[in-house]
Amino acid sequence: MDELPRPVHARSKSLPGGARKPWHAHPWGQLTYAIKGVLMVRTLHGTFLTPPQWAVWIPPGIEHEVITSVRTERRNFFVDPARVSWTDTVCRVLEVTAFMRELIRVVAALPVEYEEDGPDGRLVQVFLDQLVRLREVAFSLPMPVTPALFDLCSELLRRPDDHRSVGDIARAIGMSERTLARVFQRETGLSFRDWRVRLKLMMSVETLEESRNVTRTAFDCGYDSLSAFIAAYKRQFGHTPGEFLKSLEQ
Repeated sequence: MDELPRPVHARSKSLPGGARKPWHAHPWGQLTYAIKGVLMVRTLHGTFLTPPQWAVWIPPGIEHEVITSVRTERRNFFVDPARVSWTDTVCRVLEVTAFMRELIRVVAALPVEYEEDGPDGRLVQVFLDQLVRLREVAFSLPMPVTPALFDLCSELLRRPDDHRSVGDIARAIGMSERTLARVFQRETGLSFRDWRVRLKLMMSVETLEESRNVTRTAFDCGYDSLSAFIAAYKRQFGHTPGEFLKSLEQ
């Protein structure tokens, strides 16, 4: 597609678990949302997760790949960048309101060449107005740029249950603990400990969706106790893992 047929162009797709859209970029903005399942969006600067409560805004020109969990129903909206007020190159995790969720459902079903001056066009404008009003969720996983730390974080993304201590990890990559802590904080804005906690919680959403088992998820994601996992999950997301599973059944 060389150009958008309308200011907002929607695509709907059912994807199997483990599907991957290889690295690519678009000349327009993109809102990606999973009605069911969990999407993971990875860029060179960070990893972003979208359970059904959240969506990810990807600015024009940002290289990214998308990975699905099981049974994912995806809705993509490609947006003329002139129609939104965001002009930076920052990906955003957005909290999807009940109203926006309904707009997503309706706008995704519009004809490709909807009448811009008719009711459909006015509905799309409401969609755009609501999009930029969505609350941003501070839950991305920024990646460091130092090669040794970037490779380390890439490995931890594949193995979130890694139990090695900071000292063991620092020695493995040829750094002192102090240097690792200082460089990591400078490049990601997070301490290494907080980054690992956030990684475990991010991975837990996918594992929960796949297994539907809170206890299994806690231990698969490296928690030593079920209560510690539930407490950390509720602090981050505002609801328990069990409540999240109930929401998937609705």
